[in-house]
Amino acid sequence: MTDRRITAAVAALTLCLAVVGRAADTDDFEKAGERAEAELASGTRDVGTDFKLRDPSGRLRTLHDFAGKVVILYFGYTFCPDVCPTDLAQITRAVRDLGPLGRDVQPIFVTLDPARDTPRVLRQYAASFHPRLVALRGSEAETRTVADAFKVPYRKVPRPGGGYDIEHAAFTFVLDRDGHYADYLPPGTPAGRTTEVLREVIQATAPGPTS
Repeated sequence: MTDRRITAAVAALTLCLAVVGRAADTDDFEKAGERAEAELASGTRDVGTDFKLRDPSGRLRTLHDFAGKVVILYFGYTFCPDVCPTDLAQITRAVRDLGPLGRDVQPIFVTLDPARDTPRVLRQYAASFHPRLVALRGSEAETRTVADAFKVPYRKVPRPGGGYDIEHAAFTFVLDRDGHYADYLPPGTPAGRTTEVLREVIQATAPGPTS
C-alpha cells in the first residue's frame, strides 16, 4: 500500500462532526473503515452492486439507467456540516473541469440517512451542487445492502443533546460505462486528481468507431 493510501486509510472513516468520543466501539468502527480501505486499495473488482433506489421524484433508478455514462458515486447525508459538502463540491468541480468530456459523467449521491433525507431535502441538496447530480434514497435495509456492497461502513452516532449524526467512510467511487467498479478516491481527494481519474476511465471506455 502506498503512503498516500496508508494516510487515506487513517482518514477514510470520516465523522461529519468536529469532536467524537474515543469509545471502544468507535475504535472497532475505525478498524472496519481501515479494512475496507485496504480491500479497495488492493485493486479487487469485487466492489459494488446494481441497486434499486428512488430519486426525489419517486422514480426507481438502477445503474442500468446510466449505462453508457461513467458514474461517480458518493455516499453521505445532507445534515453533514463539512466533509460531505466538501467532497461533493470537489466532485462538481472535477466534472466541470472536464469540459465537454463532463457530459460523459453521471454524478450520483446516495444518502445514508433516509429517515431525515426526504425527497424534498434531497432535491434541494443535489441542485445546490450540480444540475445533473442525481440523489437517491432507499429504505434502511436497502441502504445498508448497497453501502455494504461498496464497502462503506456507517452508523448512527447519538448526539449528547439529542439527535444523531452519521459516521461513515467518505469514499468516492468511479464506475465504468457498464456500471462496473473502476476506481475509488479517498476522502479529501482534490478536484484535480478526481478529474484525472475520470478522464482516464472515460477514455479507456470510450465507444469505438462503428463500421
